[in-house]
Amino acid sequence: MTVELEERTAAQQALEDARAAALAAGTPYAGGVAPEAAWALFAAGDAVLVDVRTAEERKFVGYVPESLHVPWATGTSLTRNPRFVRELEAKTGKDAVVLLLCRSGNRSAQAAEAATKGGFTQVFNVLEGFEGDLDEGQHRGGSNGWRFRGLPWAQD
Repeated sequence: MTVELEERTAAQQALEDARAAALAAGTPYAGGVAPEAAWALFAAGDAVLVDVRTAEERKFVGYVPESLHVPWATGTSLTRNPRFVRELEAKTGKDAVVLLLCRSGNRSAQAAEAATKGGFTQVFNVLEGFEGDLDEGQHRGGSNGWRFRGLPWAQD
């Protein structure tokens, strides 16, 4: 088995594991996947990666190249985007494998739940988010998250 095929198989297994864990926990969407699995699925073309952070976060903090952008909330006050589900559907379709990414995994979990209620069938939350959890010093990026794990990202 080639390395590429092994990575794809591991990523697909991660989706199956996420679905099973979500079902067992009563999670209201398909489940959560680790950043590395999300990257493998996205890079292989097996999933669509959608950044749900604000445009300002993407611009000033960074983003995953080739990812789509549908904000869950907008502006510095994080006003909920009432068109989120419609915008997501227009960019991905309701049956695509959709991986939602935010700063820490919290907003993307809310967005995944809303998308599932809106008829999406395969929406997953990218665990840890782009920046990761806050540490004891109230800083992000030192213990987990997309960037911490060394996955591809860019900054304007």
